Amino acid sequence: MKNIFTFLFMLPLLTLTACGQSDKKQSKKNNATMENVINKPGNPYYSNTDTKKLNVSNEEWKKVLSPDLYAVAREADTERAFTGTMWNSEAKGTYYCAACGYKLFKSEQKFTSSCGWPSFFEQENKESITFKDDNSYGMKRIEANCGRCDAHLGHLFDDGPEPTGKRYCMNAISLDFVPDGVATNAANLETVVLGGGCFWCVEAVYQNLDGVKSVYSGYAGGMVEDPSYEQVCTGRTGAAEVVEITYDKTKTNLDEILQVFFTVHDPTTLNRQGADTGTQYRSVIFYKNENEKKAAQSLIAELNEKVFSNKIVTTLEPLKKFYKAEEYHQGYYENNKNKPYCQMVIQPKIEKFEKVFKDRLKKN
Repeated sequence: MKNIFTFLFMLPLLTLTACGQSDKKQSKKNNATMENVINKPGNPYYSNTDTKKLNVSNEEWKKVLSPDLYAVAREADTERAFTGTMWNSEAKGTYYCAACGYKLFKSEQKFTSSCGWPSFFEQENKESITFKDDNSYGMKRIEANCGRCDAHLGHLFDDGPEPTGKRYCMNAISLDFVPDGVATNAANLETVVLGGGCFWCVEAVYQNLDGVKSVYSGYAGGMVEDPSYEQVCTGRTGAAEVVEITYDKTKTNLDEILQVFFTVHDPTTLNRQGADTGTQYRSVIFYKNENEKKAAQSLIAELNEKVFSNKIVTTLEPLKKFYKAEEYHQGYYENNKNKPYCQMVIQPKIEKFEKVFKDRLKKN
């Protein structure tokens, strides 16, 4: 329980307007995905090592792909230009097919194009992408498909940079990106889904904890499949704003993850964190198995006895499915540090975390 009891003496955090109320509405449809390719629950065809050709019916694909990805990958739909941040990202890593996990491009083959879609001048190998003529919409184009599962990726054009002169114009939703260094030993990686109020706050904290590989904001625990932010904000879906944390078990563990959780939010206020009110802001731990549930119960019992004067109201709920939130929610604090909510609500939480867990911060 190192350092966790010291947060009793920390000053209360400042509060401001509810999470995201001042942000313009954005559609969830066709947002870019940046998921960790190691973790694709529910998709038996996904593998970043298997290169065997897949022969899977559209009926089967519909069962394992999100509606947006299915529309692009299996029905050759096209997402909006300038969707998300992948189109102009300069991050170093590898791009995989979002449907089956086949390696398609390296970041060294990518360039920023004014077209508004992720663009590459060369594919990873000659088998990674296949081509066929596309004469739809009165145009003559070359369609680019995944070499393993035939998923529609985008189109190939002859207006790219040297040395190939090609432009692989890809739908962002068709790609999964894994930064260099993330795809380590998959056996050491574990995930946990937590809700502690506004997901912007919780995400920003865990991104600084040593051993955490990725943090994604999203939704869990509701009655609506793949809900939008606007739907969750009504408080009528039953879903909570949550984060999915992927961590390396050789560098941190569930106990520490939960200690941070109970340090940086108030688990004694029912359906409320500061000015953020409603069941979507409830304090909740979504457990995948009985071991996770028992670990959470044990820590809550100890905190109730030794730390909190008011009873902890954090709920323990079985995890059915995690839905990733819209792309503009991902990395919100990093992308909006000058906004009042970030400065007055998120920053104090980060500072509190850094003070209590100063020996567990990521080394830059």
